This record gives sequence, C-alpha cells and structure tokens, in this order.
Amino acid sequence: MLMPIAAQAAPVKNVVLVHGAFADGSGWRGVYDELSKRGYKVTIVQNPLTSLEDDVAATTRALDRQGGPAILVGHSWGGTVITEAGVHSNVAGLVYVSALSPDAGETTAQQYEGFAPTPEFIIDTTEDGFGFVSPDRFKAGFAHDVSDDVAAFMRDSQVPINMAVFGTKLKNAAWRSKPSWAVIATEDKAFDQAMLLHMAERIGAKVNKVPGSHALFITRSKEIADTIEEAAQALSKAKQ
Repeated sequence: MLMPIAAQAAPVKNVVLVHGAFADGSGWRGVYDELSKRGYKVTIVQNPLTSLEDDVAATTRALDRQGGPAILVGHSWGGTVITEAGVHSNVAGLVYVSALSPDAGETTAQQYEGFAPTPEFIIDTTEDGFGFVSPDRFKAGFAHDVSDDVAAFMRDSQVPINMAVFGTKLKNAAWRSKPSWAVIATEDKAFDQAMLLHMAERIGAKVNKVPGSHALFITRSKEIADTIEEAAQALSKAKQ
C-alpha cells in the first residue's frame, strides 16, 4: 500500500538508476541525458548480476554517495534490487520500470506464479547457472522496438545473470515505507501484463503505461524521465 509522502530535508534532485538482467547501465543513457538537462544529478549503478546481495551492495554504494534525498529507479530485475536496497535513508521514493517488486520473505520467482507464460522471452542457462536471453529470440522477446543493429549489439553484449538470484528471499520491502511509481510497457514480452499490473497495484504505485517493449528503458526514455520527475516534484512539494 502506498504510504503517505514524508517530508524531505531538501528538494529531491538526485536520481539513482538500477539496470536489470541481460543489460548494463549504459542502457540508461537516454534517461540520464533527459534528467541531466532538467537539472538532476544522476548516478547509474553497474550491477554484477551475480547475487541479490552483490547487486544490493552495488546500489548501496551509489546511495551512500548521494548528497541528499534520491529517487531510486529499477528496471526489470532491478526492481527486486531497489525493493531490498530502497530502505536506505537517502531514498525518498521508488520508480519501477516494468519491474519486479517482491515482498519481504518472498522470492522473485514467486512473482511469476499464476500468470501467463511469455513464449517469446526465452532464457538459455549455462552449465554454471547463468542465464542469457536466447540470441534467436532476443529482439522479439526483449527489444522489438529498437533497430536491428541496436538489437544485435544488445544481444551480443548481454550481461548474464546468476539464475539462483530468482530463488533468493528478500529481507526488506522498501515499497512498504517509501512512495512508489511504476512505468509499465504495454508491449512487454518478458512479463505478462496482468503480472506487471498486479505487482504495481499491490505496492500502491501510481501507474503510467507507455507503448513499448521490455527495452523501454532505452526506447521510452522521455516518458521514464517524466515519471521520475513527477516523483521528485511530488516529494519535494511535500516538504513545503
């Protein structure tokens, strides 16, 4: 449930962006540019994708360096990361970008239970337990609205994720104490739409829907920046 917006000690002008699986922080470049032009200080986390603990540690390092309250933003698997890391005292609010949002005591894998499968989003798992999006289905399943050359680069520069992370139980659920927003891609092939809406509604997020693929962090950078700014302005206004 969305909690009341708490007064902040200073206007919210910091943003921390957390990428998901199969990608790295460079995918946030468009959002970074949009927010920087608007006067925000933007930090991009580079998740190792080796464990939930490691990704939370990387995010916490970035949060420790913020000089004031920040909006913490996560895409896809990054939603699990910000849910755990977002209890940090510098986090004023959360933005979920087609992202997962487990509760404390739940695993990420549990969020998929009861929802439709995603046949166009195929993960190949290596012998040592790391997952890649299947190269043959990458564009269709992950980024159908980018050009062929961009999709090829994204496919061939994937950062694999340790699949064991999906079975790790969370200790914290920051959305229980921090206001939340959600941007949902209406053409997302990685998650069932009903699943995305269920998660957003459960955490009491203000939902903004945009047309786009799971790669909306690249293709819908302006709309994502708009939602982040909406959150920052709402939280800043609350202190006045």
